[in-house]
Amino acid sequence: MSHPNFLRFAAIFLLSASPSAIAAQPNVILLMGDDHGWEETGYNGHPHVKTPVLDEMAATGLKLENFYAGHSSCSPTRASFMTGRHPNRMGTFAPGWSFRPEEITCGHIMTKAGYDCMHLGKWHLGAVKVASPVSPGKMGFHEWLSHDNFFELNPSFSRNGGPPEVFKGESSEILIDELTQFIGRAKKAAKPFFTVVWFGSPHEPYSGLPADLALYDDLPAKYPDKKVKLTSNETGGQTTRPQGEVLRERYAEITAMDRSIGTLRKYLATQGLRENTLLFYCGDNGTSADGSLVRPHLGVKGQVYDGGILVPGLIEWPARVPQPRSTKARASTSDLLPTLCALTGQPLPSRPIDGIDLTPLIDGKMTARSNPLYFWECGIGRAKGAPYIDPELQKGTTPLVKKAGGKATRDFNNFKHTSITDSDYLGPRAIIDGDMKLVIHEQKKGDPKIELFDLKADAAETTNLAKEQPETVEKLRTQLRAWQDGVLKSLIGADYQK
Repeated sequence: MSHPNFLRFAAIFLLSASPSAIAAQPNVILLMGDDHGWEETGYNGHPHVKTPVLDEMAATGLKLENFYAGHSSCSPTRASFMTGRHPNRMGTFAPGWSFRPEEITCGHIMTKAGYDCMHLGKWHLGAVKVASPVSPGKMGFHEWLSHDNFFELNPSFSRNGGPPEVFKGESSEILIDELTQFIGRAKKAAKPFFTVVWFGSPHEPYSGLPADLALYDDLPAKYPDKKVKLTSNETGGQTTRPQGEVLRERYAEITAMDRSIGTLRKYLATQGLRENTLLFYCGDNGTSADGSLVRPHLGVKGQVYDGGILVPGLIEWPARVPQPRSTKARASTSDLLPTLCALTGQPLPSRPIDGIDLTPLIDGKMTARSNPLYFWECGIGRAKGAPYIDPELQKGTTPLVKKAGGKATRDFNNFKHTSITDSDYLGPRAIIDGDMKLVIHEQKKGDPKIELFDLKADAAETTNLAKEQPETVEKLRTQLRAWQDGVLKSLIGADYQK
């Protein structure tokens, strides 16, 4: 399938950067956990989960206390991470919806800046096979060892779009081992490196190494009563289990992921690379319902309350963040691409960008966000147009435990949209401007449910101020609607008509 705009942008991105510019660039590693919510870290006070490495990063680097995933679920957040744009702009409405070949990614940006680029782990933005027009290779990465969706112990990955291969072992360890090999190659070639590592943990179904499980052997007895639904590792179908057993396995996965990040940090230090490497970590959405134990914030994965979108956020970069700092300024996965553009001297893509440059935040010069954050779970049940990408090219190849429609692999959707109707504006949505957050939900009968929260005074979103502050509600609602106008114009393809 031909995409002239993509080919034009790809040609632009293949231009090389000057040697002097490359020499000054930091190495960049962007890590992301799968379903890892804000509260599931030791440094944020979790009563059980052990994350000594993330805790050390929080104590020595830049702790982003109010870091948000771009969406309350995985594929959409990954689209925002890659493009700096809200996922609804490119039809990535929900898990299993791809983005579009015309999108410009951080992989493209960093390739243009002279970096060797690699993607590792969960992709979930389309098929990873070489024929896919939205594989990591087509979207800016020189190498990839990736999975169409999520994975557990002994995962299957596709290397550079080839047939899936089974890798024996703990998945986070496998990814970090591959990453250090890639870094070694880049170092030998005297090239700066850019890597995106999207772990499969701690997404259900859960599993863990015996030593990690043993750390949480007390949890089944502590939480024996509540039952939760999740995937069975034995059948690939849904099952119901006591939450204590589930938490034991979930936390084992988090601890294994944490340890692997520690392995990476030690490797960077021994190779003399730690000082000028920007190491970043976040989650892709809030904690899933099956794993939710403590709720300092309202909601879980799949909801636009902070419990569904607030995630761990950490930056470690000794050359630029020499002293530990913590910030309450709000930031998002959509801010990553604009920040990389600023760090490497590359222009922003010529299209609407929802994120902002975080270099002032990194340098301690930013105390509050300059523009609102928007969240929108667009309804996907409405009429669809023709497939945006040939469905054959959207078929996944890498198997996983959880079956869907009897299949162990995943396929993807994206559709053409040619017009905008009033119903297109619906779906749970929110805007955060400063400390004020407006949340709108449609109801089966009557007017939408309107909620207004002061996040500084009420981080748990317990007190609805909508009736007390109607002027603020109207202001935020107007801002949100105007932003939706722009998003829907992007959805029908306006951004690609250049």
